[in-house]
Amino acid sequence: MDFMSNLALGFSVASTMENLAFCLIGALLGTLIGVLPGIGATATIAMLLPITFQLEPVSSLIMLAGIYYGAQYGGSTTAILINMPGESSSAVTAIDGYQMARQGRAGAALAVAAIGSFFAGTVATFLVAIFAPPLTTIALKFGSAEYFSLLVLGLIMSVALAHGSVLKALAMVVLGLLLGMVGNDVYEGTPRFTMGITAFADGLNFVALAVGVFGIAEILRNLENEHDRAVVTSHVGRLWPSRTDFRAMIAPILRGTGLGAVLGILPGGGAILASFASYTVEKRLSKNPKEFGHGAIAGVAGPESANNAGAQTSFIPLLTLGIPANPVMALMIGAMIIQGIVPGPNVAIEQPGLFWGVIASMWIGNLMLVILNLPLIGLWVKLLTVPYFILFPIIMAMCAIGVYSVNSNIYDLYAVAFFGLLGYVMGKLRFEPAPLLLGFVLGPLLEEHLRRAMILSRGDPMTFVTRPISLTLLVLACIVLVLVLVPAVRRNRAEVFTESEV
Repeated sequence: MDFMSNLALGFSVASTMENLAFCLIGALLGTLIGVLPGIGATATIAMLLPITFQLEPVSSLIMLAGIYYGAQYGGSTTAILINMPGESSSAVTAIDGYQMARQGRAGAALAVAAIGSFFAGTVATFLVAIFAPPLTTIALKFGSAEYFSLLVLGLIMSVALAHGSVLKALAMVVLGLLLGMVGNDVYEGTPRFTMGITAFADGLNFVALAVGVFGIAEILRNLENEHDRAVVTSHVGRLWPSRTDFRAMIAPILRGTGLGAVLGILPGGGAILASFASYTVEKRLSKNPKEFGHGAIAGVAGPESANNAGAQTSFIPLLTLGIPANPVMALMIGAMIIQGIVPGPNVAIEQPGLFWGVIASMWIGNLMLVILNLPLIGLWVKLLTVPYFILFPIIMAMCAIGVYSVNSNIYDLYAVAFFGLLGYVMGKLRFEPAPLLLGFVLGPLLEEHLRRAMILSRGDPMTFVTRPISLTLLVLACIVLVLVLVPAVRRNRAEVFTESEV
């Protein structure tokens, strides 16, 4: 009964005219930035954070969530029509989706992606609703030692799931932790790493760092690499899949949904991991594996279901523990803090309307995406032909205006430029930026819980290993770190991420 009453509360909050409007805006914006390659959900949400200051907390989170899972839908459109995934989690979809488009079956591929995404999103939304309350109850029993160990595990998982070198990912986490320490000491009030600049007394601007590393850096990379957009527009074909297509896609959608639901919870990049894990599973289970890479329905249905399920379930650690599973969730935490909400298990108890309203809005947003996206395919195709030299000045202007409007501080614009160049250089050197953002967001929380646990234990570091839950989490972190350093595991990990970038 509690479950149904909570869902009823969530739908009553999410179905108000104001929240429905923001859900629609988020879903359409997410689809738009997913369709346009080279922008991405992370950069868009970072740019739109200043706008959310004027909104109600639940409305702002509903809109930002809509942008995130809307981008998963939009990314599949470019993957299928121009062989260029708008979102990294749609990279695997391009392998068979584009081949289907070249065979005159682009409409069927787009419909399969939409149906799989909607089903996976619906299942994942109910999983969030089912598992979030008990996890919240467990999280309420956590002390500072347990939270510290949980944060350590989250950061180690982000290293394990990052692209490229483990050592480089670890370096990015450390850099993020150091950047998170800039500002006045939480307990003593003394300035740290401020270089005598009073504007840095409250720490580096989260929005400036996110926009620079993910927005400006991405623009610079796109300006450097001019893509040949061979858009398939001549014959999209019928949108509704045939009976044969339905029979071929049912099992991959179910398997992809299950994989995505589990892997999406993992910190670092669960939705991306889920999509290529699903592709690998479908290829191995197929009676005709040679059809993969030449227009296999399963190669579209499975990964698309997996990445959307992963996108939805990544909200579980955010809503229950206040721990981000990926950079977008880190931005969501930033939005909550800006609104005066302390992320964590208390949100469900203190603000149940917000907690359940966001969950209910996920299903409403997914329904909106299915209803709107297929009829608007013609519009998305036309947008793909817009030259990038027209888009990038508009995006950069939005970045600058958005960041400056947060504090009206000129140093924030310098910070955007600096982090934009830093992000561009990191990309050149193959340093994954996601662990840096996670380290930056989790760093202050990590320090706070570490120091609080040490104060409560009167300086005894054994408090982290004498408490069973804390010890278990630290052991898991050590196991994950050791596993990714084992040569065989490291080699398989490199092969998997290479396949995901095909």
